[in-house]
Amino acid sequence: MAHRSGFVNIIGNPNVGKSTLMNALVGEKLSIVTAKAQTTRHRIMGIVNSEDFQIVYSDTPGILKPNYRLQENMMRFVDGAISDADVILYVTDTVENAEKNSEYVEKFRDLVCPVVVVINKIDISDQTKVQTLMRQWQERLPKARIIPASAKERFNLEAILQTIVDLLPECPPWYDKDTFTDKNLRFFASEIIREQILLNYKEEIPYCCQVEIESFREGAERYDIGAVIYVMRESQKGILIGKKGAALKKVGTQARLEMEDFFQQKVFLNLYVKVDPDWRQSRSELRKFGYED
Repeated sequence: MAHRSGFVNIIGNPNVGKSTLMNALVGEKLSIVTAKAQTTRHRIMGIVNSEDFQIVYSDTPGILKPNYRLQENMMRFVDGAISDADVILYVTDTVENAEKNSEYVEKFRDLVCPVVVVINKIDISDQTKVQTLMRQWQERLPKARIIPASAKERFNLEAILQTIVDLLPECPPWYDKDTFTDKNLRFFASEIIREQILLNYKEEIPYCCQVEIESFREGAERYDIGAVIYVMRESQKGILIGKKGAALKKVGTQARLEMEDFFQQKVFLNLYVKVDPDWRQSRSELRKFGYED
């Protein structure tokens, strides 16, 4: 049997379960998952290998209308994922407005590469509605494969996998067989901290924060990690730290426990908060944080 290999780029609106689906397909928690929009800011790869195929999944930021340079760069990740895909995995769900991304759906009509539409969250819907949605999506994208699924309940993941494998081009592996992502440990440490910020704070705080890992020392008995959380205003710094440091301590404790589970190693974590009013607009700052080339 010929070996198949290719890039499967996952695209969709915020809150449709893209990252949950990515993690389920890869079998590892590579993309952070929260109910808030803009949870995914980078393009994150997860690689699945077998004897006969290699799938390079790529989770992209949720589609949105940019309001500042950071979001503009996030949408460049999405556009890049469309242009270099071997297979597009477009994720919708049973509750979102199907017209929300009409300009992207129009792009999919003209693509040479195959498109798979995954209707996620069917566990919170009923069979009649799901069948109606499948017909509607088939009318919008006649050449696409339409698959109902539930990433949370791990329903129909095998059907998605088999469909992707069937659509991959015959090609040798792009990456070594023991590679499972393109990101390093520092990246995952920063994302775990940012996930806890998203989970613990409301309103604008999560969207005004950026995490930078200043130090990461891998010891035989533990990892020593020092991280800076950047915010845009002094008032945000106060909210993030909380009364007598209680809020930041909670975030640090939860992030440390998540890191220990992810790294399978004891972790000592130091968190600091700094004010950087322009980090979302500054090209040099965005480059430092990995959002610009």
